[in-house]
Amino acid sequence: MHLQESGEMYLETIYVLSKKGVVRSLDVAEYMGFSKPSVSRAVGLLKQGGYLLVDKDGYLTLTDAGLEVAHKIYERHTVLSNLLIRLGVSEEVAVEDACKLEHDISDETFAAIKEHVVKNIDSLK
Repeated sequence: MHLQESGEMYLETIYVLSKKGVVRSLDVAEYMGFSKPSVSRAVGLLKQGGYLLVDKDGYLTLTDAGLEVAHKIYERHTVLSNLLIRLGVSEEVAVEDACKLEHDISDETFAAIKEHVVKNIDSLK
């Protein structure tokens, strides 16, 4: 199953929320500002695609495949946000722009950006 941007966003949200504890669909809806029916539909699709497990109490857990995608998107978001902020972009705009970029940028381009940031971290401060 090929994930669209929205699926990646859901997985990233579940990943971020799971760092603080257990996650339910309601938590995802509140965090993302989406309706419960929209989240329920997305959860069903992600479960069907093998990215997510839902236990009998409604708690959401990422599968290995879901965790891999979520971690990838979260890393992209973090690196790109930090880079833009260090370049002088306001935090609000940097986070918003990183959210757009993280889904469309190629693996090759992101790897090059990440390598550049790591090599030049002191000059970006």
